[in-house]
Amino acid sequence: LPLLFGAELIGKIWRCVPEWLQGTLLRNGPGLFKVGDTEYNHWFDGMALIHSFTFKDGDVYYRSKFLRSDTFKKNTQANKIVVSEFGTMIYPDPCKNIFSKAFSYLLAAIPDFTDNNLINIIRYGEDYYASSEVNYMNQIDPVTLDVIGKMNYRNHIALNMATAHPHYDDEGNTYNMGTALMRFGMPNYVIFKVPVNASDKEHKKPALRKVKQVCSIPFRSTLFPSYFHSFGMTENYIIFVEQPFKLDILRLATAIFRSVNWASCLKYDKEDITLIHLVDKKTGKAVSTKFYTDALVVFHHINAYEDDGHVVFDMITYKDSNLYEMFYLVNLRKETHEFIESNMGNFSPPICQRFVLPLTVDKDTPKGTNLVSLKDTTAKAVMQRDGSLYCLPDTIFEGLELPGINYKLNGKKYRYFYGSRVEWTPHPNKIGKVDIVTRKYIEWTEEDCYPSEPVFVASSGAMEEDDGVILSSVISLNPKKSPFMLVLNAKTFEEIARASIDASIHMDLHGHFIPTQNHIQIFIKYLFYKKNGIPTGVLKF
Repeated sequence: LPLLFGAELIGKIWRCVPEWLQGTLLRNGPGLFKVGDTEYNHWFDGMALIHSFTFKDGDVYYRSKFLRSDTFKKNTQANKIVVSEFGTMIYPDPCKNIFSKAFSYLLAAIPDFTDNNLINIIRYGEDYYASSEVNYMNQIDPVTLDVIGKMNYRNHIALNMATAHPHYDDEGNTYNMGTALMRFGMPNYVIFKVPVNASDKEHKKPALRKVKQVCSIPFRSTLFPSYFHSFGMTENYIIFVEQPFKLDILRLATAIFRSVNWASCLKYDKEDITLIHLVDKKTGKAVSTKFYTDALVVFHHINAYEDDGHVVFDMITYKDSNLYEMFYLVNLRKETHEFIESNMGNFSPPICQRFVLPLTVDKDTPKGTNLVSLKDTTAKAVMQRDGSLYCLPDTIFEGLELPGINYKLNGKKYRYFYGSRVEWTPHPNKIGKVDIVTRKYIEWTEEDCYPSEPVFVASSGAMEEDDGVILSSVISLNPKKSPFMLVLNAKTFEEIARASIDASIHMDLHGHFIPTQNHIQIFIKYLFYKKNGIPTGVLKF
């Protein structure tokens, strides 16, 4: 009950949280899996629960609140799940008459997706949004976690879906990517930009009103667009990996007729190739060279940069698309040994791989020539008879997901990345750091503890890439061990501090760290107002 309506407390500090650490870490993920007598099938279906950890002068303030989306309101008002999700399809009421029932099916044929935005917290201009991969987002107040308003991409740019993993350049502009299906004319992938100064809080105008399309890329197959969860970006280029993990449009449009969920509309073609598109950010034009590699599945890019006439990009790849199957609740509820016994061999491990694309390509280069001239990688780009380049990756590390970096080096050459250790279990119990140069790995783990995606925050006046801390919210299945916010030295992965939380915490997905600016002062003022019974509505967040 406290979580349903929000929780707020000051964490109990063990050791010392660095006083230079000032800001708020917002986390998002599924938090409610049962409504009344109905239950979701998949972990990615649960209703969004947002967590807030505010670091101020050595203290940690915690709040949580379910995202008050339209989906949340409909489900709680009905006391049952009435809105379909990724792995849980809700069908028209069988008690309706045949005409009403047929009309419901007709409406459902072109899905109007849920606004249960449970994947990430993203920023456009100065606005913050709970986001997933559909056309809807919910703008939130980063202090109170209240919903400010529901946003539809379609009102500003022709998109049916968009990623929850945008990029932010050095100026603060936001780049993202989405999919425009047939109702918007010729289907294509769309890359777009929202300027840093797009927000107009005084007139309550959304940042998306200033969205600009950078370019569009036609589908390789009109009825089978590639699924993508993220993309890469350097100073001058966008990298889009068109993988053979595809969305079947006809199957999606007829899912409710055939009593199948949306998850079943994704299919992996292991016999196909993976196309790599390289787009100039300034001109919006794709590089003419065809780059491709073997069939693979990718969810998360790590980083990308330009180096001596090459574009280098790193991502976490899989040999199949079975990862989603791991997160059906029936699997998550299994003990680790039981899960291993029943699923060994069904899931491929995540592999960090580096791909390198040469920017200067002479079409007269002999077939079989490797055009990658960088000395610090074994990645290759081999000339083919038709002038295309077949890319062979350099494997950096196996078994890490949910990657993060020092974001000041996003789009630039870097050395370290952090992530969640993935072994033969859907319950990650380790977080680690990889040194790409030496290929060395260090990790943090503790018995009965399950840490979330690690987030790097640079220390004040940092001189080296890994000067800073790692933040991770940790839960435990041990009832005697409280959940806590973990603070690690990013260089050594030694524990600096932890703040225990006297509340129930759920494993989350992704988040966003907001450095201290005006909103932190507003947050302190909010606590003062609340303590003294002053209506918080007078505060302008």
